Amino acid sequence: MSLIENTLGKVRRAAAAAAAAKPEPLAPRAVGVPVPSEALADSSTLPDYDYRRVAVDLAALRAAGHVPDASEDQRFAEHFRRIKRSVVAKATGTGAVADSRLVAVTSPLPGDGKTFTSVNLAFSLARERDLSVLLVDADLHKSQITQDLGLEDQPGLVDALLDESCDAESLVLRTDIPGLDILPAGRSVEDAPELAASARMAQIVARLAARNPRRLVLLDCAPVLAASEVRGLMQLSGQVLLVVRAGQTPQQAVVDAIAQLDPKRLLGLVLNDARHGAATYYGYSGYYGALDDAARAG
Repeated sequence: MSLIENTLGKVRRAAAAAAAAKPEPLAPRAVGVPVPSEALADSSTLPDYDYRRVAVDLAALRAAGHVPDASEDQRFAEHFRRIKRSVVAKATGTGAVADSRLVAVTSPLPGDGKTFTSVNLAFSLARERDLSVLLVDADLHKSQITQDLGLEDQPGLVDALLDESCDAESLVLRTDIPGLDILPAGRSVEDAPELAASARMAQIVARLAARNPRRLVLLDCAPVLAASEVRGLMQLSGQVLLVVRAGQTPQQAVVDAIAQLDPKRLLGLVLNDARHGAATYYGYSGYYGALDDAARAG
């Protein structure tokens, strides 16, 4: 049995068992008392901001391994286009609700390629004519996106978490890539994990999603088995993508990670680095599928 088939089998059994068992709440939920999305849906009542603008340094992202080599751009674009289609369908389809536009990307363990997936999926979503994407660096342990783009000196998510009078929207950076905005992690503080699990976080992400009905909010989160507060973020997000690395992520870690996620929110798996060889140094989004209807993407 191949790694993909073996992993998928365990995924499906774990999801079925979780649904049948009706487990207790996964963690102290970060939802608190969320801001009702209907109360924020009218963007005309929200303040206008003179968004600060930044240039996305593709060379820095490539050097960090978060963007494929230029010669591979088209091939990877097609892989992420296939992943994107399911994300967009759930976010905009009939009966879609506000949290369907909140998409969390996580992994079982560090090094699985979740930031690579977040960045490239954000680029793909930004190409949609009828949508925009806000990429949020919600991995407050490493803040990799913030560091790789040289945005450490910019206020961001943590600053909004610390100051309840601050509208996180005012800290959003508009990039030189049409359709793509970024909210950096912000300042470094010791209690960042507790902040990420707070009711304030729920209010922030609700407002970011409700700000614009054409916006998808993509949260690059810490690995679910390495940071307990991530489970709260998973409960806030209507869609969750779990990234695993072929030949590296232990299958038991995949099963353990899924056991901590809500099967109804878990949209699918991205198998990263599925083909081993010189062409896969940056990772390879080689597999994507919803739990009930698997589909190979390359």
